[in-house]
Amino acid sequence: MSKANESKMYREALQAPTAVERLLRENRGEAESLAGYLRRNPPPFALTVARGSSDHAALYGKYLVESLLGVVVSSAIPSVTTVYGASLSLNKALLIAVSQSGESPDLLEVTRQARRAGALTVAFVNKEASPLAQMAEVVFPLWAAEEEAVAATKSYLATLAALTQLVAYWADDRGLKDALAMLPEAMYKAAEADWSAGLEPLAECDNALVVGRGYAFAVANELALKLKETGALHAEAMSGAELLHGPVALVEPGFPLLVLVPRDRPMPSMVALLENLRPKGGHLLVASSESEALELAHTPLPLPTRLHPVLDSILIAQAFYPFAAHLSFARGFNPDAPRNLSKVTRTR
Repeated sequence: MSKANESKMYREALQAPTAVERLLRENRGEAESLAGYLRRNPPPFALTVARGSSDHAALYGKYLVESLLGVVVSSAIPSVTTVYGASLSLNKALLIAVSQSGESPDLLEVTRQARRAGALTVAFVNKEASPLAQMAEVVFPLWAAEEEAVAATKSYLATLAALTQLVAYWADDRGLKDALAMLPEAMYKAAEADWSAGLEPLAECDNALVVGRGYAFAVANELALKLKETGALHAEAMSGAELLHGPVALVEPGFPLLVLVPRDRPMPSMVALLENLRPKGGHLLVASSESEALELAHTPLPLPTRLHPVLDSILIAQAFYPFAAHLSFARGFNPDAPRNLSKVTRTR
C-alpha cells in the first residue's frame, strides 16, 4: 500500500459516497419542506456566503439555482459587513451559508445581519452543534462525520449533493431527483478511476491551469485549490470561455492544462477549445467520460461512468481527490499536513 493510500485525505475521499447516501436519505424531508416553501414564496434573489472549498461548493450552487430556477445568485463579500459595517437590503432574499465547521466569525456575522434584514437564512454545515447551525433558520447537515484531513474532500462533495437535492426539489425536476438516487453508486465507481498517468506531467511543474465551463468551472475552482493546498502547485481555475481572451498566452511547450469535460451543454465548446489548444504546445490532461474529448488529450484521465449533466462534475471531483493525494506525495509533500494551514480558519 502506498503512502497516499494510508493518508487521511485519501481515506476520507473514499468515504464520500457513503456520506452522500446518508445525506440524501436524512435530508430529504427538510429539502422537500423548504422547496415547497420556496415555490410558494419565491425569493427575489439569493446570496451565498462561504470561504475556501465551501465557497467553491456555493459557486456550484449558484449554477444550480440560476440555470434550473432562474433566480439570480450573488456571492457575499463578508468584509462589506464585517469591515465596512454596511447593512445590506436583503428583505425576503434567500441567504445560503456554507461551512464545514460553522465557526468562522465573518460567516456568522453575515448570517446574523441577513436574518435581521429579513432574509431566510439556510445553512449547509457539517457540525450540527456549531454556532452557524444555531443561528440559521433552516439547517442541512452534511453527514460527513469528522473530517481530520486539513484539505476538505467528503464534506465538499456532500455539500454539492445537499445543494443539488434542495434545488432538484425546488425546481421539481424529476430527472434530476431520479439521478440523485443513483449518485452514491456512481461516486463509488468514480473513486476507482485510474488517473496515475497524470502524475508525471504534474509532478515537476510549477504552474498549471484547471479549465472548465458551467458546473465543471465551479468544480475547477476546487481542484485548483487542492493542487495548491496539497501539492504546493500554483494552479488557477479558468473558464473555458475566458481562456482564449488573454490567459492562453501562458501556454508554452509542456505547460499543463487540466481540462474538465463532462457530458453537459458546454461540451461542444470545450471540445472545440481542446482542438484549438492542441497546436499551442501545452500538455492537455483531459478528465472526461467522453471519447471525443479524451482523444484530444496528451494524457487522458477517463471517468469510468456518467450519470447526469448536473452531477457528472461531482464525479470528476470524486475521481480527482484520491489522485491529488498521490500527486502530493509525488511532489514531495504530505496531503494531511499542508504547510501553513490548519483545519479551521477564522476570518473576520
